[in-house]
Amino acid sequence: MPKGSEELTNARKEEIINACASLYETMGFKDITIGDIGAKTSFTRTSVYNYFQTKEEIFLALLQREHEAWIADLDTVCEGHDSMPADDFAGALARTLEKRGCMLKLMSMNLYDMEGNSRMENLVAFKTTYAEALRSVGRCLEKFFSCMTANDVQEFLYAFFPFLLGVYPYTTTTDKQKEAMELAHVNYAHYSIYEITKSFVVKMLKAFG
Repeated sequence: MPKGSEELTNARKEEIINACASLYETMGFKDITIGDIGAKTSFTRTSVYNYFQTKEEIFLALLQREHEAWIADLDTVCEGHDSMPADDFAGALARTLEKRGCMLKLMSMNLYDMEGNSRMENLVAFKTTYAEALRSVGRCLEKFFSCMTANDVQEFLYAFFPFLLGVYPYTTTTDKQKEAMELAHVNYAHYSIYEITKSFVVKMLKAFG
């Protein structure tokens, strides 16, 4: 068992986030309640409020954790290679996102709700991690594409991160959405997270080798 109040607090927060992540695999954001999350923990539902005031704060903590895992993978890519051609780097970057379906889903569907209904301290904690994700991608670009100027890197980041908001909707469709597109005669081509990301990054880096 965890010893000390800080360790216990962190352990319980992690348990709450794990419960939220588990529910999000089969339920929609709007359908999940704090009661649902609390019911999957080892302590009482009301105890959840000792750690998070709203369900949006729990989801924001989950999104922050997803970004932290992504950053670790990005840093592994950066530190594990002395050089990488554009095609290889695009593939490696795409692979880091293949594992972050939950992150991409939250970013595309529920970001405004999470940020709008979270306390400032929680939002600042998430934004700090988000900023580190920007820096991690930037470090990769600076290392592997030394011909890129600071402005080139900035332009890549300001295209790539907004692009991420659309990855989940373009790679994950429900049966209802597919039927609607067929009835509307939409020429829809399915791409995986890896395929759509690698294609985009290759195009973005075409001028830099």
